[in-house]
Amino acid sequence: MRVRVLVVEDDPAQRTGLTQLIAGWGFDAVSATDGEDALAQVATTVPDVIVSDLVMPKMGGLDLLRGLRQQGLEITTLLLTAQATVDTAIEAIRLGAYDYVSKPIDPQRLRILLDQVVERLARQQEVEVLRRQLRDHGRFGTLIGASRPMREVYQLLEQAAPTAASILITGESGTGKELVAQTIHQLSPRAARPFVPINCAAIPEALLESELFGHEKGSFTGAVARRQGSFELADRGTLFLDEIAEMNPALQAKILRVLQERVVRPVGGDRDRPIDIRIVAATNVDPMEAVRTGKLREDLFYRLNVFSVHLPPLRDRLDDLPLLVHAFIAQFAKEQQKTVVDVDEAAMAALRAHHWPGNVRELRNVIERATIITRDRTIGVADLAGVASAQRTPNPELRTAPGTQNHEPRTLFPGLTVDEAERQLIAITLEHTGGNKTKAAAMLGISLKTLHNKLAREQQKADD
Repeated sequence: MRVRVLVVEDDPAQRTGLTQLIAGWGFDAVSATDGEDALAQVATTVPDVIVSDLVMPKMGGLDLLRGLRQQGLEITTLLLTAQATVDTAIEAIRLGAYDYVSKPIDPQRLRILLDQVVERLARQQEVEVLRRQLRDHGRFGTLIGASRPMREVYQLLEQAAPTAASILITGESGTGKELVAQTIHQLSPRAARPFVPINCAAIPEALLESELFGHEKGSFTGAVARRQGSFELADRGTLFLDEIAEMNPALQAKILRVLQERVVRPVGGDRDRPIDIRIVAATNVDPMEAVRTGKLREDLFYRLNVFSVHLPPLRDRLDDLPLLVHAFIAQFAKEQQKTVVDVDEAAMAALRAHHWPGNVRELRNVIERATIITRDRTIGVADLAGVASAQRTPNPELRTAPGTQNHEPRTLFPGLTVDEAERQLIAITLEHTGGNKTKAAAMLGISLKTLHNKLAREQQKADD
């Protein structure tokens, strides 16, 4: 983006030199002789940044800030000040100045501050685009929904994303926690750097430490070369730790050390490596309950929970259902080269009547299958019922809307135990995925570790 900088300086030589210096860095630099001249120029062309001397004969930097405020203008302002007036400069920051540079000017510091301002302006533009997108289409980046609960989430993201603070995202499985983490990264100063997601429950415990911290050559059998871990890969970017409560406490202690000391030591290594990362973590369990039961270290919880973002379940934001359904139909119709464009009223009523234990992930799977199955341009109740039949899907049967009939075979029946229903559900899901446990766990809305535990219990019952 081409950033316009207005240099306000009463000394002609310094004004010319500073304007030329800033222009040489690629900015669109113009100048004013004092605060009054600056306000006159701002009235016709509003700059992106003002670099102003603090003390000038006619109107100094403080009065310029007050004048901008009276006109309702929020222009990022950097002040230039002699060491003797630093206290005044700090007062100016309280009035709205972004920062100050002491005289004689250190060009490197000024350049760093201007680069920070450019990043800040870019983030502000991105947020404005997202707000417009929300207003016009019910979307906030990759997140879909315009209900009150989701608007509260968006407001939190706007506040938390530009900071360097760690963030803990909570919510049931399938609510979109990774999408929120991606949005936080995109709205942060680290947006141009890597976003590295890692699911702590999907990686075997014996390999998770190496996956996070990396390893040195020869540190264990099979370590034929040095390998960077997720912390190093995310350097200067964002590391997303999903299912943080599934990590064993010993490894959680090592994560805490990284957050405190900002260094990592690869497995088998003998020295620390400095890193600059932001941690965004997520869990689908109540974090306080996880702390109470010992699944989540209390000190790590408080370190991660600087900002807390809770994602509501789909059943608590059903106003967003039409937006989500139409977004998924558009996506899958394009992918499958189908002409599907909508759902009929009965189908929408059936979708609204469902409890959605798998949340948005479950809805996505239902609409994907319905888009594939239907032979019409509009998805009907029969398409949803077919998706939920015992032979074809792991999804719980969708309740049909009042007044409609469902003649498809039922998976569930009165008298069936919860354990047996769960066993059948897992079995048909694994059959559907061809035995792919990772995909099956995602479709069921549980972690891979939880799925392994359930299968192990069933195997134990069979052996007994």
